Amino acid sequence: MTAETEIPQAEIAQTAPTAGSCCGGGSCGPAGSAEVEVGAVTAVYQVTGMTCGHCEGAVSGEISELPGVTSVTAVASTGQVTVVSKAPLDEEAVRAVVDEAGYELVGRA
Repeated sequence: MTAETEIPQAEIAQTAPTAGSCCGGGSCGPAGSAEVEVGAVTAVYQVTGMTCGHCEGAVSGEISELPGVTSVTAVASTGQVTVVSKAPLDEEAVRAVVDEAGYELVGRA
Protein backbone atom coordinates (compact mmCIF):
# COMPACT_ATOMS: atom_id res chain seq x y z
CA MET A 1 0.00 0.00 0.00
CA THR A 2 1.14 3.50 -0.69
CA ALA A 3 -0.07 6.72 0.83
CA GLU A 4 -0.80 9.69 -1.37
CA THR A 5 -0.47 13.25 -0.12
CA GLU A 6 -2.42 16.06 -1.68
CA ILE A 7 -0.43 19.28 -2.02
CA PRO A 8 -2.42 22.52 -2.24
CA GLN A 9 -1.93 24.42 -5.52
CA ALA A 10 -0.48 27.44 -3.64
CA GLU A 11 2.36 25.28 -2.32
CA ILE A 12 3.06 23.83 -5.75
CA ALA A 13 3.34 27.32 -7.24
CA GLN A 14 5.83 28.37 -4.57
CA THR A 15 8.10 25.36 -5.04
CA ALA A 16 7.82 24.84 -8.80
CA PRO A 17 11.06 25.29 -10.75
CA THR A 18 11.54 28.62 -12.44
CA ALA A 19 13.39 29.44 -15.64
CA GLY A 20 17.09 29.37 -14.93
CA SER A 21 16.79 26.99 -11.99
CA CYS A 22 18.42 23.57 -12.11
CA CYS A 23 15.24 21.78 -13.14
CA GLY A 24 13.80 24.62 -15.18
CA GLY A 25 16.18 24.57 -18.11
CA GLY A 26 19.16 26.41 -16.64
CA SER A 27 22.56 25.08 -15.73
CA CYS A 28 22.89 22.63 -12.87
CA GLY A 29 24.97 23.24 -9.80
CA PRO A 30 24.82 25.12 -6.50
CA ALA A 31 23.77 28.45 -8.01
CA GLY A 32 20.99 26.88 -10.06
CA SER A 33 19.56 24.66 -7.34
CA ALA A 34 18.45 27.24 -4.78
CA GLU A 35 14.73 27.57 -4.14
CA VAL A 36 13.16 30.91 -4.97
CA GLU A 37 11.39 32.62 -2.08
CA VAL A 38 8.13 34.25 -3.00
CA GLY A 39 8.24 37.95 -2.06
CA ALA A 40 11.94 37.88 -1.14
CA VAL A 41 14.19 40.88 -1.66
CA THR A 42 17.74 40.39 -2.96
CA ALA A 43 20.42 43.04 -2.49
CA VAL A 44 24.09 42.89 -3.49
CA TYR A 45 26.56 44.93 -1.44
CA GLN A 46 30.22 45.74 -2.02
CA VAL A 47 32.42 45.09 1.01
CA THR A 48 36.14 45.84 1.27
CA GLY A 49 38.69 43.93 3.29
CA MET A 50 37.54 40.34 2.72
CA THR A 51 40.44 38.14 1.62
CA CYS A 52 39.50 34.55 2.53
CA GLY A 53 36.83 32.09 3.59
CA HIS A 54 37.12 33.20 7.20
CA CYS A 55 36.32 36.76 6.13
CA GLU A 56 33.32 35.53 4.12
CA GLY A 57 32.05 33.65 7.18
CA ALA A 58 32.51 36.62 9.51
CA VAL A 59 30.58 38.98 7.22
CA SER A 60 27.89 36.39 6.45
CA GLY A 61 27.45 35.55 10.11
CA GLU A 62 26.95 39.15 11.18
CA ILE A 63 24.52 39.99 8.36
CA SER A 64 22.57 36.76 8.99
CA GLU A 65 21.69 38.08 12.44
CA LEU A 66 19.69 40.99 11.01
CA PRO A 67 15.91 40.50 11.32
CA GLY A 68 14.31 39.12 8.16
CA VAL A 69 17.54 37.90 6.53
CA THR A 70 17.08 34.43 5.05
CA SER A 71 20.31 33.95 3.07
CA VAL A 72 23.76 35.55 2.81
CA THR A 73 26.50 34.71 0.31
CA ALA A 74 29.83 36.53 0.60
CA VAL A 75 32.57 36.18 -2.03
CA ALA A 76 35.98 37.45 -0.94
CA SER A 77 37.47 37.49 -4.44
CA THR A 78 34.89 40.00 -5.68
CA GLY A 79 34.01 41.68 -2.39
CA GLN A 80 30.34 41.14 -3.16
CA VAL A 81 27.81 40.04 -0.56
CA THR A 82 24.38 38.91 -1.74
CA VAL A 83 21.64 39.14 0.87
CA VAL A 84 18.14 37.71 0.56
CA SER A 85 15.61 39.02 3.04
CA LYS A 86 11.88 39.10 3.63
CA ALA A 87 11.81 42.89 3.24
CA PRO A 88 14.29 45.58 2.17
CA LEU A 89 17.06 46.10 4.72
CA ASP A 90 18.17 49.42 6.15
CA GLU A 91 21.60 50.01 4.60
CA GLU A 92 22.88 51.63 7.80
CA ALA A 93 21.99 48.49 9.75
CA VAL A 94 23.92 46.39 7.21
CA ARG A 95 26.82 48.86 7.42
CA ALA A 96 26.87 48.59 11.22
CA VAL A 97 27.08 44.78 11.29
CA VAL A 98 29.70 44.67 8.52
CA ASP A 99 31.72 47.18 10.56
CA GLU A 100 31.23 44.99 13.64
CA ALA A 101 32.76 42.10 11.68
CA GLY A 102 35.80 44.29 10.91
CA TYR A 103 35.09 45.16 7.27
CA GLU A 104 33.76 48.17 5.37
CA LEU A 105 30.49 48.37 3.45
CA VAL A 106 31.10 50.52 0.38
CA GLY A 107 27.46 50.42 -0.68
CA ARG A 108 25.28 48.54 -3.11
CA ALA A 109 27.16 46.77 -5.89
